[in-house]
Amino acid sequence: MADVVQLRLERMVPELEDLEERGIFTRQEIAEIVKRRRKFEYRIQRPSPLKQDYLAYIEYEKQLDALRKLRKKAISRELKADGVEKKRRGRRRSVSDFAGVMRIVRIYSMATIRFKGDIELWFQFLEFCKERKHGRMKKALVEAIRFHPKVPDLWIYAAAWEFDHNLNVEAARAIMQSGLRACPSSEDLWVEYLRMELTYLNKLKTRKVILGEDVGSLIREGNGADEQWKDENKDLFMALEEQKGDKGLDEENGESREKVDLFREQGFGILRAVYRSAVENLPASFSLRKRFFEILEATDLAHSEEMREEILADMKQEFSKDPEYWDWLAKLEINDPGLVLDIGVENVRFQVDKAIQVYEEALKILAAASVVDLYIRFLMHVVEKGDESGILSTSDHTSKYITHLIGVFERAAAMGCLTGNLARQHISLFLQMGRFDEARQLAEKYCEGAFSNAVQLWDLRVSIEMKCMTRTPQSKTDLSSIFELLRKVLTNAAVSDAENLWLMALKFFANEKRYFEKLVELSILSLVRDGGSEDGFSLSSVIVDMVLEKDGINKARDLYKRFASLPHPGFALYKHCIELEKNLAAAGDKEGLKHARKLFESALSTYKEDIGLWQDYFSMETKMGTSETANGVYWRAKKILGGKVALILPSKA
Repeated sequence: MADVVQLRLERMVPELEDLEERGIFTRQEIAEIVKRRRKFEYRIQRPSPLKQDYLAYIEYEKQLDALRKLRKKAISRELKADGVEKKRRGRRRSVSDFAGVMRIVRIYSMATIRFKGDIELWFQFLEFCKERKHGRMKKALVEAIRFHPKVPDLWIYAAAWEFDHNLNVEAARAIMQSGLRACPSSEDLWVEYLRMELTYLNKLKTRKVILGEDVGSLIREGNGADEQWKDENKDLFMALEEQKGDKGLDEENGESREKVDLFREQGFGILRAVYRSAVENLPASFSLRKRFFEILEATDLAHSEEMREEILADMKQEFSKDPEYWDWLAKLEINDPGLVLDIGVENVRFQVDKAIQVYEEALKILAAASVVDLYIRFLMHVVEKGDESGILSTSDHTSKYITHLIGVFERAAAMGCLTGNLARQHISLFLQMGRFDEARQLAEKYCEGAFSNAVQLWDLRVSIEMKCMTRTPQSKTDLSSIFELLRKVLTNAAVSDAENLWLMALKFFANEKRYFEKLVELSILSLVRDGGSEDGFSLSSVIVDMVLEKDGINKARDLYKRFASLPHPGFALYKHCIELEKNLAAAGDKEGLKHARKLFESALSTYKEDIGLWQDYFSMETKMGTSETANGVYWRAKKILGGKVALILPSKA
């Protein structure tokens, strides 16, 4: 290993001598460079080098080469006033100008050989060669594809390099076709192959336009890319217009209308051939057809309407049972989705009505909750964005769609396609329109019927009932009815699922002692039923805090002792109550430390393997207890945790 490193360092001598001779680096700086390079070379020559070793070496060489360039420019500016000969001599390329890039390429080559399966590393190598325009680019592409023939992005990258950089269309086409043979199931390859062919065809047509032999473009009018190209080359179009008279232009346009546009015909032939081959290899891909359709819509080809109908017919035949297809087809009726913001425009309303017809057809073919969900989401978007007030109202433009939306909800319920989430949206729609009584009746209907176990729906129903009570003076009957509703759902729902309901109930009955005590008893039964589990939400901790605030620490202690006596009490309860007692002890409460110790002992009886719990216990005894109690905790922890005690008690390690 040392011999290899020494040999590589010796090969750097001509480069380093050149850097010193030209005054770019001093002898001391060159010595530091050699020292750093020796370290990097040893790192990458060890038996099992890391990827980061190579990347660090590459990054150092990149920064060094960038510094060399800056200093070379500075020296060139200084030599500018010394005469032509010195100026030329200062700018003449020498070994140091390309040695850095060659070294980086060598390191990348070693890294990719070592880590052949790292696609990201290969792309970094390719990007560097492309950026520096290094001749190794072609060889690197061949090696990358040889090791990863099933990675479509490599084929696309290689074809793009040949097409854009080398301007070699034949090579790019050959690479793409080889990639399609290796990866026939890649959507990106098929789409990019079509884009490349149409782009090349458009370039040929553009050349004809510039030469005055043709007019137009394969890009549809209004396309941003076409307009940008015309702006950048407006001098060419101005020259053509100045040379042609109105008469000559009319004659040429007449001839153009009579003859068949070969470019548009060729584009149509290419799109149809690629589309059919792609569909043959990917018959179940909806996104592929959608992307081909988008390309067709963006280009101006011959027989485009015929091709459009063919693609739509294929999609309907293959994906009529796919809700995503129907949603896409409906939104296709709207030329510009942004127009939905102004449904006061007659043309926009016509487009929305066409989209609604598509959704209606979808419901006849595929009566599923997913279709209903997409349909309702579309209508809600139309209604909400179409109403300038921001509140659902019965204005002339929105009342029609609101009525239709309500009808869709009712039909979905009758068809059995309504989910709990859709039922919640149905109720929320009436609330947004201010139809409070109807929302209340609907919530009762759903909760007592098909969605009796939907906790979120009960959450909405209870909140509606509570709002009703706030509008009128509360009575004992009203409080009893609210409590019975809560008891009905909380008795069956898991504590973790009914978090909002529990918080709402505790807050609502916080000042009603009788009902609050009933809720506490209900919470104990629920925790026992769930096996003491309080994943993500500690109901017992919330209740202890509320009792502490209302009735003081003694009542809170009595309550958390009841919770702690349940089978397998939640770990969150112990942590919360321990923190509570520690704070009281720090504030001067003599009983706080004693109760905190009891809580720790109770928690450790269930969670004795928890390292954090032992750490907190030892930390408390160190700060508030005595050395004797702290040592007792430490030795108990060491007995149970073994070697892990060193991780939690570094002071004793």
